[in-house]
Amino acid sequence: MAAAVARSGFRRMFSISAFAPPKPPVPRPQADPSPNLFVSGLSKRTTTEGLREAFAAFGEVVHARVVTDRVSGFSKGFGFVRYATVEDAAKGIEGMDGKFLDGWVIFAEYAKPRPPPQQAEMNSQPQQSWGPPSGSWGSQ
Repeated sequence: MAAAVARSGFRRMFSISAFAPPKPPVPRPQADPSPNLFVSGLSKRTTTEGLREAFAAFGEVVHARVVTDRVSGFSKGFGFVRYATVEDAAKGIEGMDGKFLDGWVIFAEYAKPRPPPQQAEMNSQPQQSWGPPSGSWGSQ
């Protein structure tokens, strides 16, 4: 190792060019247009009513919800807005994406649908993971 360092020097050994070039970022899949929006970057002070009022300027809001921490009750920094139409949702994204709400820059995009729950997970029973196998205590 010392001989290799002496021949090429520390600069060559630790130069960035000695490493593989960084991979290009993988683009995030875009959700299909729908009346449902995912809103991120919310302040801890943002309420459901505040979210509804901000997005109502761009169309008829059917439902709005800020996701909150169960213990503290504060916003977890994201929420959902459902418009009456896809056109209103597009206006909501155009009007609110990258804008300030409660002092924070927020991001609005079409919400991705939840994946369906897997049947195997719903039917599985928790397995006993402690103690000896059944019937081995006291059976001699």
